[in-house]
Amino acid sequence: MKISIAQSKTEVRNFIDLPYKLYRHDPLWVPPLRNQIKAQFDPNRNPLLQHCEFALFSLFDHGQVVGRIAAFIDHLALEAWGELIGLFGYYESPPNMEAATLILNTARDWLKRHGMQAMRGPWSFVSQEWGAVVEGFEPPPVVMAPYNPPYYNEQFESFGLRKAKDLLVYYIDAREGYHIPERMILYTDRIAARFNVGVRQLDMGHFENDIETLIQLSNASLVNNWGYAPVTEAEVRAMAQDLKPILQPKAVVFAEDAKGKAIGFAIAIPDINILLKKLNGRLLPFGWAQLLWKLPRLTQYRMFALGVVPEYHGKGIDGLIYRHLYENCYRDQLRVEINYVLEDNASMNNAILKLGAKPLRRYRVYQVGI
Repeated sequence: MKISIAQSKTEVRNFIDLPYKLYRHDPLWVPPLRNQIKAQFDPNRNPLLQHCEFALFSLFDHGQVVGRIAAFIDHLALEAWGELIGLFGYYESPPNMEAATLILNTARDWLKRHGMQAMRGPWSFVSQEWGAVVEGFEPPPVVMAPYNPPYYNEQFESFGLRKAKDLLVYYIDAREGYHIPERMILYTDRIAARFNVGVRQLDMGHFENDIETLIQLSNASLVNNWGYAPVTEAEVRAMAQDLKPILQPKAVVFAEDAKGKAIGFAIAIPDINILLKKLNGRLLPFGWAQLLWKLPRLTQYRMFALGVVPEYHGKGIDGLIYRHLYENCYRDQLRVEINYVLEDNASMNNAILKLGAKPLRRYRVYQVGI
């Protein structure tokens, strides 16, 4: 076995294609759209890479790519964290420790040469795609959520990586009889009246203005969260353009004060993984037709983000936002995966449980000194 850096178009293509080969018979894996995955590795299409240094490494065994890893340094994250923490992601390995050690050592050595003092991951080139699944491998992952076989966690632990943070996932399902609790309706009515707060949905006629609002709210509301790094305007706009064809206005909501100033938001993304499962990562020749026909009928979502500006923390605005999102999207087949919540965010975890959501998964971010 040997490790080589992936630099040429062919090498990068082989790096990107590996999961499609490894998991082609895995009933839980959902192949993402290849064009969107390629864009993650292109600095001209992924603005996050404009403030990162990165290297891609492929593991070869008898001339075939059998493993991979990305090592990278996000300079905006370093500034926000105040620590020299490098990142690794896109990890794939055969089920033997020799291969795993070779792959992980390659990333750690690269980060060490670039002045880092710790390595953290799995972490991707896309916002909110962190961690390895450690609990809740079924059902299949929702849109923009990681997937990995269980043995990867054993490899990480054997290498010396230790838990940095767990990220929790909950779900609600109307097919299991879920309804928002009546007490929450009464409570949020009082919250709306007490603070004179209203909630509206995304206005596609003023899409650019609403995206600008999302940028401001994201950076203001999430600044104290573990793992937070400032999101640039270019990053949010690129993601918004990628998601625009699938976003449903009713599933993106804003809370506003009496003067019409936005103070909180939530984004739920239709779970197109349900539709992608049979497309093998390709929209052509008939994938677009399936998406256009079936997308409006989707009743399953990923709660991608929810935030409230600091001056309204602890006032119940998050519950008000959740209620409106639920009512906007409700159908008798509604299912929502709330993904992620930091394990030590007691107020958010307690609020979600009071809403009647059930635990589903646990993702883990690992770290090791270098």
